Amino acid sequence: MTITTRFAPSPTGLLHLGHAYAALYAASRGARFLVRIEDIDGTRCKPAYETAILTDLAWLGLSWEEPVLRQSGRMAAYGEALARLRAQDLLYPCFCTRAEIAAEIERAAPHGPEGAHYPGLCRHLSQERRADKIAAGMAYALRLDSAKAAAQCGPLSFAESGEGQSGRIAVDPLLFGDIVLARKETPSAYHLAVVVDDAFQGVSLVTRGADLLPATHIQRVLQALLGLPEPAYAHHRLILDEHGKKFSKRDRAVTLQSLREKGETPGAIRARLRLPQ
Repeated sequence: MTITTRFAPSPTGLLHLGHAYAALYAASRGARFLVRIEDIDGTRCKPAYETAILTDLAWLGLSWEEPVLRQSGRMAAYGEALARLRAQDLLYPCFCTRAEIAAEIERAAPHGPEGAHYPGLCRHLSQERRADKIAAGMAYALRLDSAKAAAQCGPLSFAESGEGQSGRIAVDPLLFGDIVLARKETPSAYHLAVVVDDAFQGVSLVTRGADLLPATHIQRVLQALLGLPEPAYAHHRLILDEHGKKFSKRDRAVTLQSLREKGETPGAIRARLRLPQ
């Protein structure tokens, strides 16, 4: 079977050395390589950054299938996925303000890989109260009831073949708590969009940085709930600066555009990243 991988940047800034490693690693692991632009956040994503991203990838010597998939054109697909989860009674509206959540977290909430879990303030609201709040025009997010989801999907695992570990890893469906899957201003959150798009594009091997390995737990849950194929995973090492920190899009000195302007070559970038020429 042909292995299909993808590189899926958000056009919120210029690519840096960490992105270069992620893209080159993805391309090296698959016979079919795709580029996906994750541009759901319309306030931060800019067409100029998308153009720069594609220019940088071509300069690195990468080629990919056309057309490039853009998440901004996939809202109907995400809406269909939300409807399927809603039909399984796995979603609930959350009307909490940031201040209310912060106060409850300070009091008692458990913590996960992204910080404190949502404390469940709206989980047990009656249908009547929910309907009243929606009718009153209150803003809300749609959260996944993680306990219901865990009971429904049963034991899960995923195949990992990255640079740090290999083998099957058991899924913890409660790792992220009741995560947000959509908001009024953002029809889909990252975790939902990525599993829907990976299935749509036939991605069979998901490659990404080791910092995103925990995200695989909730994404496997969503795949199971939506009846989507299970890809394999390969999480690679992170490219860090001299202080041991991840590179940032705000660090102009290590963007590929800046390095190219200084005369660096794709071969020099590969050498810097300890990749074969």
